[in-house]
Amino acid sequence: SRAFGGEGIGLCRTEHMFFAADRIPWVQRMILAATPDDGRLALEHLLPLQQSDFDGIFRALAGLPVTIRLLDPPLHEFLPHDPDAQQSLAQTIGVPLEALREKIAALAEANPMLGHRGCRLGLTSPEVYDMQVRAVVRAVIACRRDGVEARPEIMLPLVGSEEEIRRLRDRTAAVIAEELAAAGMEVAIPIGTMIEVPRAAVVADRIARHAEFFSFGPNDLTQMTFGFSRDDVGRFLPKYLEQGILPGDPFESVDEDGVGALVEMAAVRGRQTRGDLHLGVCGEQGGDPRSIDFFERVGLDYVSCSPYRIPVARLAAAQAHLRHGGKTVTDKGGQSA
Repeated sequence: SRAFGGEGIGLCRTEHMFFAADRIPWVQRMILAATPDDGRLALEHLLPLQQSDFDGIFRALAGLPVTIRLLDPPLHEFLPHDPDAQQSLAQTIGVPLEALREKIAALAEANPMLGHRGCRLGLTSPEVYDMQVRAVVRAVIACRRDGVEARPEIMLPLVGSEEEIRRLRDRTAAVIAEELAAAGMEVAIPIGTMIEVPRAAVVADRIARHAEFFSFGPNDLTQMTFGFSRDDVGRFLPKYLEQGILPGDPFESVDEDGVGALVEMAAVRGRQTRGDLHLGVCGEQGGDPRSIDFFERVGLDYVSCSPYRIPVARLAAAQAHLRHGGKTVTDKGGQSA
């Protein structure tokens, strides 16, 4: 991202860190823990590993901002579904194979994209988010002690109601305060959310009471607004495009009339509550010139996309700004970590 001119990381996906070979067994132990103590033991093992991830990112960015999204996918994605892999895991962690299979079956969901994930996981299993937030703050502390500026922002995913973000923000802020007080430091760590549930856009004025930034997630927002599954839309979308039912792929360029209207509504309503609300977008639409033009028109502050799309995004952002003469769209180059 930095090599291509990115001015920060707009989306750091922490779930990919969990799949690393040295930690996936501990994630699985946490999910399959028979007692709360077993679960805490697994999280205690994961904490320094997560801390080292964030420490490396902060040092690589050397003072540029990074938006860290707390765990988003449902827990069943971390468990094996192949029978041989299940048997191997049961032997590794010392649980009966049948009990393991029952747990996996219990976690299965008919539509996991709309299921027990994101902030819902953070509210029902708060110890997971607590561990991640502690890892972020401890990495900040370690960097600051070495004279390295670290500028994390913590993103709470899939929020759809004010009560969800109020509770999560309060708990996140408490963990941050506790860690900083123990280190004798004062560091501002913004807390915000990803706007990807249509309801969040409608009640953005209330959500903004508890968020210092919004990052729009166009993939999920498009899925939920159209009722399209991004994984399955390929079965009929080509016919839709051939017949002119849709003017283009809404996952590639923002659907201005529907999804775009929600983005604009959330931007307006959010800033009615919090005038300094920082607004951005992450995902492939953040590198699409036509989408960037729209995001400039509705007043977003930055776009975030994959590193290789940054040069195009920078050019498109500059052109959009010259065309519309509005707010500068800064390129906060995105990355999956």
